Amino acid sequence: MASVSLREIYKKYSGGVIAVSDFNIEIQDKEFIILVGPSGCGKSTTLRMIAGLEEISEGELYIGDRLVNDVAPKDRDIAMVFQNYALYPHMTVFDNMAFGLKLRKVPKDEIARKVEEAARILDISHLLDRKPKALSGGQRQRVALGRAIVRNPQVFLLDEPLSNLDAKLRAQMRTEIAKLHQKLGTTFIYVTHDQTEAMTMGDRIVVMKDGYIQQIDTPTNLYQNPVNQFVAGFIGSPQMNFIDAVLRKNGDKYTVEFGKEGTRGEEGITYSIDVPASKVIDDEILYPLIDQEVVLGVRPECIHDEPAFLAQATTGVVEADVEVTEMMGAETYLYLDCAGIPLTARVSPRTTARTGDTIKVALDPNRIHIFDKETEKSVLN
Repeated sequence: MASVSLREIYKKYSGGVIAVSDFNIEIQDKEFIILVGPSGCGKSTTLRMIAGLEEISEGELYIGDRLVNDVAPKDRDIAMVFQNYALYPHMTVFDNMAFGLKLRKVPKDEIARKVEEAARILDISHLLDRKPKALSGGQRQRVALGRAIVRNPQVFLLDEPLSNLDAKLRAQMRTEIAKLHQKLGTTFIYVTHDQTEAMTMGDRIVVMKDGYIQQIDTPTNLYQNPVNQFVAGFIGSPQMNFIDAVLRKNGDKYTVEFGKEGTRGEEGITYSIDVPASKVIDDEILYPLIDQEVVLGVRPECIHDEPAFLAQATTGVVEADVEVTEMMGAETYLYLDCAGIPLTARVSPRTTARTGDTIKVALDPNRIHIFDKETEKSVLN
């Protein structure tokens, strides 16, 4: 087992295209790290540099204590699981899993033992004589994982391994991979664009955008304390609501105001929400933004329509038109229009709100976020 260290890693292509910039991370032994971000953010390129499939333009990559920049992929003691499984169609499951060991001239009895043990862990022992075309997508994914397991590598690299599976199977395989990580006690580096996978599986998550690391943190901290608007919007489903607003200060109290300016023959609408004193940790950060435009962030689950919450709310109560309702079973999504501002609320399935209704909702002041409008950096979480 091994730690992985990426130090000031860059990937530059001909023509001046920079895919990855100044990538720094220390991955601990046995850690489950997730690289997440939109398409083209550099996460798969980073994984391929760790695997040795892409050359590192600048920087140093260590696996354990060994500098591996110039080490061939086969000598890095890593195993990679690809999005498309990459199984040999003419070979049985057993032969697919054994192939890498045969190339290394491992004795036949040891190959059989390792393949059977991996098959038992993945519950595919009954499939060893079948060929890939006779397997379902989930079974093929298990075979691809099994082929990696038998090599007993120091590091597992997984490049969007679940993206070809249907939603139900994807959820099941998320659990299976998390269990597998605990069972094997190996370092896992996992690439995905699905923030649900990232939040449910990773010890730490690396959020990337345009080749740069935006934030490295635990799932809980990413969700509760995003460093900027991009991370706040990327993590969480449905995504955080962003509202253009103005920060005010009345005495010792900060207030965020938002709404719609009046037009000819129509009055403007202004709503406000008080910032709890307990959230103002550093007054020097907010003070320069007084009377300036900011972005108010509110997660859908922090917008409430329950009568009990509304009755106790002393700030942040707004009126909104219900444009669409989505019944999700355990919850309902309300898509609202509040003075021209689109809002999404995640509420109880017992809600009485229906499309076309005008309702009151309350924004939870203890769960708001404020971002600098120009820099998009978080100023209050």
